[in-house]
Amino acid sequence: MDIALLGPLQARADGGTFVPTAAKPRQILALLALGAGRMVTVSTLMTELWKDAPPPSAATTVQTYVLQIRKGLDAALGEPGAGKSVLATRYGGYSLDVPVDHVDVHTFEQLAEAGRAAADRGDTEAASRTLARALGLWRGAPLADVRTGPVLRREVVRLNEVRLSLLDARIETDLERGLHGDLLGELTALTAAYPLNENLWAHLMTALHRTGHRWRALEAYRRLRDTLVEELGLEPSSRLRRLHQAILSGDGPEHPRPAPGVGARLAGARRTQSVP
Repeated sequence: MDIALLGPLQARADGGTFVPTAAKPRQILALLALGAGRMVTVSTLMTELWKDAPPPSAATTVQTYVLQIRKGLDAALGEPGAGKSVLATRYGGYSLDVPVDHVDVHTFEQLAEAGRAAADRGDTEAASRTLARALGLWRGAPLADVRTGPVLRREVVRLNEVRLSLLDARIETDLERGLHGDLLGELTALTAAYPLNENLWAHLMTALHRTGHRWRALEAYRRLRDTLVEELGLEPSSRLRRLHQAILSGDGPEHPRPAPGVGARLAGARRTQSVP
């Protein structure tokens, strides 16, 4: 059985899919998969579906949605009643008893932890490779085809933040490995997608300078400054100003290591048991 949440919702068992077509059962399946192997309370499911205003029949309706998911599991597994053993009723809630390494979110977070450990011990090649594997699990926006209530929305925000942190750290490790030219295209696209992210601009400026494009590095700083002033009324950080000055003076920048370093930043990518 495999469940994928980092993109459109996918759930397959023995070659058959058990993704519900109706919106609310899809929300419940996604929430249970995020908490795979742990109980998700009925109150959490009700909050996800109806926020702070559940109808009087909410608990019964949740039971109906769970039955629909179990029927899908029965069909996918080809065994009547099998769904109840996978999606189990617990006191006060339900648990989807699926190994966590069969849910892409949990695999992503395990790889993030391994990448953090490799960065901590200074193994940039292993860190880059492991972080690239984690990022490669993404097929698009998390739960792209699932309606999200307050609980799932919080998870989507968290996952996007972790992804951006890992992406930043993977690029930093590749810069440390001297892969400046290989990163130019990716960094150009990323700074266009995240025009206020100073770390990505610092990486682009460094990669440009180290590949002999000093004037383009200075132009990148100008574009960043213009955007920050126009959008936020702020000047670039002191770290970016120092990097700009180093390029301007021709001394050449040291690798722009944001504070805190890679290992500390990746600590935020450790598995977070955020679904009650």
